[in-house]
Amino acid sequence: MKKKVFIGIALLLLGFVLGGVSFQFLNKQSPLPAPQVYTPKISSRIVQTSRAFSDIVNAVSPAVVNISTIKVLRRDTGFSDDPFFDFFNEFFSPFYDFGPQRKWKEQSLGSGVIVSPDGYIITNNHVVSNAERIKVTLYDKRVFKGKVIGADPKTDIAVVKISSEDLPTIPWGDSDELQVGEFVLAIGNPFGLSHTVTMGIISAVGRANVGIADYEDFIQTDAAINPGNSGGPLVDTEGNLIGINTAIFSKSGGYQGIGFAVPSNMARRIMEQLIEEGRVIRGWLGVSIQELTPELSKKFGHKTLKGALVGETLKGSPAEKSGIRRGDIILQYGGKEVTSPAALKNMVAQSKPGTKVPITILRNKKQLRLITTVGELPVEMDKPVAEPAFETEQSAFSGLSVITLTEDIARQLGLDRNETGVVVIGVQAGSPAEEAGIKRGDVIQEIDRKRIMTLDDFMRIASEIKPDETVLMFINRGGKKFYLTVLAS
Repeated sequence: MKKKVFIGIALLLLGFVLGGVSFQFLNKQSPLPAPQVYTPKISSRIVQTSRAFSDIVNAVSPAVVNISTIKVLRRDTGFSDDPFFDFFNEFFSPFYDFGPQRKWKEQSLGSGVIVSPDGYIITNNHVVSNAERIKVTLYDKRVFKGKVIGADPKTDIAVVKISSEDLPTIPWGDSDELQVGEFVLAIGNPFGLSHTVTMGIISAVGRANVGIADYEDFIQTDAAINPGNSGGPLVDTEGNLIGINTAIFSKSGGYQGIGFAVPSNMARRIMEQLIEEGRVIRGWLGVSIQELTPELSKKFGHKTLKGALVGETLKGSPAEKSGIRRGDIILQYGGKEVTSPAALKNMVAQSKPGTKVPITILRNKKQLRLITTVGELPVEMDKPVAEPAFETEQSAFSGLSVITLTEDIARQLGLDRNETGVVVIGVQAGSPAEEAGIKRGDVIQEIDRKRIMTLDDFMRIASEIKPDETVLMFINRGGKKFYLTVLAS
């Protein structure tokens, strides 16, 4: 038995020895291949483009600043000025303000761009408006007290000054030369995250009727813009300042792919006037203008929707003196095509008062060239329109009730006592008049260019209109005059 165990152990040891020798022999004859490292082939153009963007950021970032403001807000608490409450407020003031007016501080963050070595900074008006203290933090962490030199709420542009010299700046770009699809970079301080950079493209130019400012000619971009980016720069691939980031279109309050920037050319003109004049001086023609619809274009013999339809020419205005009339369609201003009323509004506003500008109009299907001397925009005064109370009388248009405009009604509507026409006192829901946009209180002064003086005129002209015929109406709404097309029933 012991002999068998000995033989088994000997055979086992012999197997281990033979196995080790065989492994060493085979390993020398067939060595395992060395592990391979995969190196991706990256185009040199991609590397160069990536480094180019980094170079732009490195060059631009030192001129981008963080702007923080402190506003003191006040709200009435409803308590009277009784001495009892004064004592109560003084005693408990460490815990709560029980006085007749409660105060608290609100801090907000925004961005800005240094545009001159001596400390002029351009930003948004809404970033610094009503601020009692402005703190400007530079890229190198230096902190300065900012002073508002001037602001223009109509374009949402403001200029802030700090006391320093030899500051880094961003060169101005020409926003008129921008093309949709170009790469752009947005730099700012979203949510307080200093010097955040995002990239995108120009999605559109000339955006108006957004409802952000009175004068709109926005650059639209998909570069991420969030709260805190306001006032920061939008730059092109050469590092030039082409816009001032202003607002976003969002249902969530954050980035959703649509941001707006004030074009650099507009922002620069506003800034220069605020610094030199202390205010913004705008050009003025003295006309009310409106969008062209397919129906309006057809009525006025115009083949496209480009241009601006003149609804009214003010007496003594540059437009009246140059021969512009109600019903004209302005096609060109200063040799540039007028694509929309908003575009014309910006062109005129940016014109220097006193300059002579050629204007091309369409009148009775014929083009005319006029020369106008641009005036200065007068101080605007908004007059509240009283809500009138009328008795109704049914008109020939289904769903539309009108009466003759009298001096008393004109006064209630805030109109000149010499205005004539019929006043809309009722618009039936779902009627053609409502669909056309006619509202209660509107004054109808013309139908198909025939003057309306009284209700009798309105009824007589309306009786001559055939059913389902589209008619042209001239409307006076609180002093603003424009055209509408209405389907007769």
